[in-house]
Formats: sequence, structure tokens, C-alpha cells
Amino acid sequence: MVNDKQEKIWTLSPQDALKSLDSSFEGLTSLQAKSLLEVFGPNSIKSKKRRSAFFLFLSQFKNSIIIILLIATVVSGITGEWVDASIILLIVFGSAVLSFLQEYSAGNAIEKLRDQVRSKTSVLRDGVLIEVDSSVLVPGDLVVLSTGSLVPADGLILSSDHLFVNQSILTGEVLPCEKQSCVLDASSSIESRINCVYMGTNVQNGSAKVLISGTGHNTEYGKIAEHLNLRPPETEFEMSIRRFGYLLSKVMLILTLSVFAINVYFKRPAIDSLLFSVALAVGITPQLLPAIISITLSMGSRKMAHGGVIVRRLNSIENFGSMDVFCTDKTGTLTDGEIRFDGALDCDGNESFDVLKLGYIVAKYQEGMANSIDQTILATQDVETSGVEKIFEIPFDFIRARMSVVVKENEDFHLITKGAFNKIISICSHIEVNGDLVFLDDQILEKINSVFESKSNEGIRLLGVAQKKLFQKENYSVEDESKMVFKGFLLLFDHPKEDILETIGMLKNKGVSLKILTGDNQLIAVHTAKAVGIEILGVMSGSELMTLSDNALLNKIEKTNLFVEVDPNQKERIIMAYKKRGHVVGYMGDGINDVPALHAADVSISVDNAVDVAKESADFVLMEKSLSVLNYGIDMGRTTFSNTLKYILVTTSANFGNMFSMAGASLFLPFFPLLSKQILMINFLTDFPAINIARDTVDAEVLEKPRRWDIDFIKRFMIIFGLISSIFDYLIFYVLFVLFKTNPEIFRSAWFTFSILTELVVLLIMRTRKPFFKSKPAPALLYASLAVAIITFLLPYISPINTFLSIEPVSLSIMLSLFILLAFYALLTEIVKYYFYKRN
Repeated sequence: MVNDKQEKIWTLSPQDALKSLDSSFEGLTSLQAKSLLEVFGPNSIKSKKRRSAFFLFLSQFKNSIIIILLIATVVSGITGEWVDASIILLIVFGSAVLSFLQEYSAGNAIEKLRDQVRSKTSVLRDGVLIEVDSSVLVPGDLVVLSTGSLVPADGLILSSDHLFVNQSILTGEVLPCEKQSCVLDASSSIESRINCVYMGTNVQNGSAKVLISGTGHNTEYGKIAEHLNLRPPETEFEMSIRRFGYLLSKVMLILTLSVFAINVYFKRPAIDSLLFSVALAVGITPQLLPAIISITLSMGSRKMAHGGVIVRRLNSIENFGSMDVFCTDKTGTLTDGEIRFDGALDCDGNESFDVLKLGYIVAKYQEGMANSIDQTILATQDVETSGVEKIFEIPFDFIRARMSVVVKENEDFHLITKGAFNKIISICSHIEVNGDLVFLDDQILEKINSVFESKSNEGIRLLGVAQKKLFQKENYSVEDESKMVFKGFLLLFDHPKEDILETIGMLKNKGVSLKILTGDNQLIAVHTAKAVGIEILGVMSGSELMTLSDNALLNKIEKTNLFVEVDPNQKERIIMAYKKRGHVVGYMGDGINDVPALHAADVSISVDNAVDVAKESADFVLMEKSLSVLNYGIDMGRTTFSNTLKYILVTTSANFGNMFSMAGASLFLPFFPLLSKQILMINFLTDFPAINIARDTVDAEVLEKPRRWDIDFIKRFMIIFGLISSIFDYLIFYVLFVLFKTNPEIFRSAWFTFSILTELVVLLIMRTRKPFFKSKPAPALLYASLAVAIITFLLPYISPINTFLSIEPVSLSIMLSLFILLAFYALLTEIVKYYFYKRN
């Protein structure tokens, strides 16, 4: 718990706040931090704690049908049928154990993968600035935040430099809030606490040193999380699974009540009728679906991790497979992302040391935003700046697309600005020629533009540099960036990736359209796109985008694949437009300017070295920034989707047919076609191969195109193939009851065997769209199917199991008849499957 002073930290000065938390401007010592971590616990919030093994096992019984079945078996045991009741309970328990073991194993694997991607924070410990896992922060820590930082905990600002924080997650306010060090009244609301930052918010601009005052559940975000079930919106796949569950629930309810009522009407024992009808409902239910989904997602995430893709949000894997539009910046994806500094030019296009020095000064003294461009300039150049003193900084932001520093040199104050060429030239009124200022007229501007265009057409990125003298004053602002003197260009070059042609071809073959969304100018963006072999369908600039209405954008967007000079909000608008056109959209980004687009995308992808807020916003984190890694992710997404859908199609069609047949047969047969314990045993045995669908191989053809959930397709599949199953079921009933005139025990034994074999045959046939002999199943699936088939034949001969299940050996003539019908069933299913997929 925190004391009152810590709770109202905004009322304290930096010195008093440090004193109240037993900290100092040097930060905590390692021993202090270790001790406080034991008191306050990890700095993390889990809106949904992982269930213990015990509760996970109990959750296997939460299905209402299973609960009814358990109650009915208890009643059955009380009325004297304790042997049958015990067998049913044993089968239900066995199914629960099987499902539990698979889910528990999958859950452990998922937790290990999530631990691979953790947020890091720069913190002062023992007077040294180090990077630590955000979860080990404690009250009293001093952390350093910069542009792109995710605020790791609640804290008081000790010092700041042009700090703007997006705190919409707490306040709903879209515009970033300016923050600074000050003392406020105790009654100040969260919105007005400009001297505090809060967990979950992010730094849009500037930098700050912050004293951590609250961590974990003692943060404002943590207090909200305790009262709300904070969870991301449902994916399309999750929503479809839920709708499918509602459909099955209706079918089960109608089936259970109808069969129970009819059997009671025919004066059959009420308990037996209830057990039979509930067992039918259990039989039609794909009760392993939650386990199958968990296993397929877990296996998919583990395979993706081996391929360099860490899954942060498991349920987004299916969206990865459904993705048909992929949006990305060009830097680091089409290009290496390792920017090379190629020198500096003056307004005439000649090499210039003066321009180089100005660019070097800005790179050295700006602290608001760590970036690769400045790091490259500093790493490759060595410019003497001993007489230069930094006075003030106006940090970079994505609207201005520039940054400035005010420096003092030889008693003169200068404002030096560096940024995107069009943003720099727009604030300039003069150039310098031989020490004299010359007005920037149209003729000079045309000459400067020609230098810019010439280099851009070579694939070189140019930044503008400007300068002007200032008078000394306390504070400087963005308004000072006006009437400046344009000095020249800084040249940067980023090589296209060697394998990008192959990668672009791969995406095209997978049915994924590549869209480039970049802040770079049109000339360099077009040059880079052509250099890597992208066929440019259409180009749209940010300025053109501003003039388009939403409807006009929807009409033009399908014919455009290169968006240039776009800002973060425009990237989000482009993605939303593609989604409105019915696409599943992926976006890959690594900077704070990519966060709006990452939130908007169906599939958000970042990289391991991205800013914290980008990684936190992403569903997937690539361990290397390369489009080639996406190939593996797309395949795994489609494999996971396919195997989940495969289980649903196979089990619902086979179970629907068998259960519907038995429900109908119970109306005209003088006995139950199967006992409840036999139905549940069929379900239990066929669970073993069914659960291995999660490990099944997927045909190459299935991976070629994105697939979407289609509940109408599932209904058609279930009805058509369920009907075929029922036709053969009634043929079996006719053969057994009319031709062979079997007694109830032999009838049930034969039908028990045939039911299991038909499910196994359907599983191997329906797992692929090809003829079953042209698609090799996974070894685990094949061996599990063979093992269950062998067990099925042996069960009637194994004592005392055969006695408990009330089954006995079937004559050879009956078995031969069953095999002939089974062969015809397999043949008809293959034929109908061919025409079904051809038409659908």
C-alpha cells in the first residue's frame, strides 16, 4: 500500500516527493529496489489471471450439457443402475482429462512465448542509467522517458523538455497533453495533473525524468483494471465461433427435449430416456473445440516463434491467415533500414562542411527523440563543437516533421532546424550567398527543387537544414521557426533488401496485396518501389488525401498501392478505408507515428527493436524487420485456421448425421439403438484422433489464398454430409433389424462398431479437399485413427469392459455387410466432396 503523500504526489515539489519516497536525484540503490519489489510486487497488471491447473480441470465440466449428464448419472446410480452410472462418469472424466492435458500444455507454451517480448525502461539505479524490465520498477525509481516511450507506471515529473503525452486511455482526450514540473492543488483531477504521468499512456513528444510513485495495481490504470474486464475487441474468428456455438446450442436443446419427450411418451424409463437424449446432445457437440482451438493456436505460436514471429495476442493468428491487404512503410521492409549518411550539399548541390556541421549539431544536442538518422550522422562524422553550447530544444513532432535546437556560439544565439525538406523550405524566406542573405524567390526556389528532385530520383533521401540568428530569451517555441535561412541538404541512402523481389512475389502468390504507406516524398518512394520491382498501380499523396471525402477515398483506394507524404492519422484513415471495402488488413510499424495504424489494423505487426508503445499495440512482434518472415506467419495463420475449421466440419457433419439417425431410430425401434454409455464411449474414443487434427498437415492449395469464416458454408457442409451419413445409418438399421433380425445387444454392438469406423473414415476423407489418398495426414492423426480402429474391434472381446459397455462379438457375416456399406459410404462421400468443393 502507498501512503497519503504518495497518493497525492502532484501536491509535492520534486525535493519533497523524493524525500517522501526515500529516493534521491541519483535514483534508488539496487538493494533498495530489491527490497521494495518484495513489498509492492511486480509492476504489472493482468486483467485476466491465468487459471490454476485445478480450476482449468474443473472448467472442462462447465458445459451445461455435461452438468445435466452428471446429474442424470447420479440419479441413475441412486435408483440402482450404479454400474452404468459409474461407466458414464468414468468416460466423462476421461474426456475431461484428455482435454485438460492438451489445454494445460498449450497454456504453458503460450506463457513462455509471451515472456520473450517484454517492455524495457531506462532507470537510474546506483546513479547509473540502465535498462530494466518494466515489471521490476518500484516506487522511488527515477526513469527517463523520451518520444515513443510507453509510460511504465504512475509518476511525478521532476524535469521535462517539451513533453507531450497521449493519455486518451485514461481520459478519452485524443489530443496529447503538455506536461511539466510544477506543484498542484490536492483537488486536481487526473486531466489537470500536468505534473504527473500515468501507466499505459505514451510519450508523443519530448523527454522527461520521472519519479515513480505507483506501480502495478496501485496505478490509476490498475484501479480501473480491477473494476473492469479489460479485454481487446473480438476478432472475426472469435465472433464467428461464438455465433456457431449459439447455433449448436439451439440444435442441442431442441434435440434433447424432443427425444426425451417422445421416449417418455412411448413409456420408456424416464432416467434412461434422459440419459439417452443428453448423450445424443453430447454426441452432436464438438466439445473438444475449445481444446482444439487452444492447441492449434499454441502450436501455431510456437512454430511462428521458431520462424522469428512472437505472438502477443493469440486469437489474432487466424486473422493473420485471413489477411489479404498488407500495409507497411518502405524503410526496413523494402529497404535494409540501415541508413547510410552520404554527406551534405549546399543550395547549389555542392558539398558543404557548414551544412554538415549544422546537421551534426542538431543530431548531437537534440534529446527529445532517439532516432537512427541522428545516430548514423554521429557515428560516421566527427565535427568539432567545443565552442557550441545548447540553450534550448524544440523537439520533433510528426506534424511539423522537423526538430530544432537553440545554441550559443561566440556570444551569438542561433536556431538550427533539421527535418523533411518540404517542411523546412516552407519556413524559410532567404538563402545565404557569400555571407549575404538573398530573398528566396521563385527562381532560386526552382533551382533548390531541381537539386532535391535530381537526388531523390537517384533514390537518395534528403533532409533540409535551416538556420537563423535569435535574441536571447527565456523560452523559445515553434513560432520561432519562421523566416529562416535555408542552408542546404543532408543526404541519406537506404539500400533495397536483396531478397525483397522474392518476398513481394511470395505475398502476391499468397493473395496478399502489398500497400506502401510512407512519409517520404513521392520521388524517392516511386524510385524505391520501382527498384524493388513493385508494379505501381496508383500513387496518392497526403495532400491529395486531405481533399478526398471518405466515399471518394473508398472509390480510389483499390486502384492505389503507393501512399506518399502521409502522416500518422492519414495512415489510420487509409487502413480503415480498406477495412470498409471488406479486406482483412495488416499493418507493420515500429515507431510512435505507427500507433494509430497499428490500433486500426486487423493484424498489427511490430519488430523487437520498435518503440515500446508500438510493441504494446502489436499482435505480433517480428524478431527481425523483414517481409520474408511474414511468409511463415501467413502460413501458420492459415494452417491454424484450416485445422480449426477442419475439426468443426468433420465432427459436426459426422456427429449430426449419427445423432440425428439415432434420434429417429429410437422412434420406431422397440429399444434404444445405443445406450447412453455406448454413445459416450464412441465420443470418447473418437476424441483421440480428433484432437490430433490440431497437428495435421495442410494441403499446399489451402495456403495459397486467404480464407474467411463462413457460417453459411458450414451449415451447407453439415446438412449435406450429415444427410449422407444418415442415409447409410438407416441402411445399417435396415440390414441389422430387418435382414439379420438381430437382438438389441447385437444391434447395439454392430452399430457401436460401425459408428466409430464411419467417424474415422469421415475424418480421413474430409480433412482434405483432395481425394484422401492424395493427401498425407500427420503421423499423429493417422496412428491415433488406426489405434482407435484396432481398439474398436478388440473391445467386444475384452472382459470386463465388454460387460460394462454391454457389447459383444458380432458375427462375420454382419461385419462383412458393415464393411461393404462402409466402402460405399466412403466412395459416395468422396464423390459428393468433389462436387461440393467444386461448386463452393
